[in-house]
Amino acid sequence: MPDTPPPPLAPEHRRLEGPQDYEQAVDLVIRQARRNLRIFSYSLRGEGYNSLARIEALQNFLLMNRANRLTIVLHDTDYLTRECPRMMNLLQQFSHAISVYQTSDEARSISDPFIIADNDHYLHRFHYDHPRAALALNDKEGALELARRFNVIVETSELAAPPTTLGL
Repeated sequence: MPDTPPPPLAPEHRRLEGPQDYEQAVDLVIRQARRNLRIFSYSLRGEGYNSLARIEALQNFLLMNRANRLTIVLHDTDYLTRECPRMMNLLQQFSHAISVYQTSDEARSISDPFIIADNDHYLHRFHYDHPRAALALNDKEGALELARRFNVIVETSELAAPPTTLGL
């Protein structure tokens, strides 16, 4: 009898209310990623992206498979370039696998950051000024909807300078 794949897991949704819950959910979504991780944020400020634990999680994801990709789109890259030395080191170490974009004027009005892992899992913050968010695991339909939005945002954004001493 041939091996049959296990049935898909039922979608799981959680509502998050506080900054600590949000940061833990970011880590959870990163740990779920097996192929690609897409992050859309205002600037990454206040989201834990310079913490050692977060950098290790992203590094583990990138080391899992040479084909893994991390794409980040930000409205403002100043925080990343000036106050996230660990993230900048990660960008230099994995320049082949990480792309950073900055939104153009037409996308600046988008105010609901989100993270998507493998078109299966996502964390969607309702507004970047508030920690309320929705976490979804095993929700392909919702993740694909956000992935389409992400692709539109990327198309209206510009690739930021490469992570060198002269650029990003």
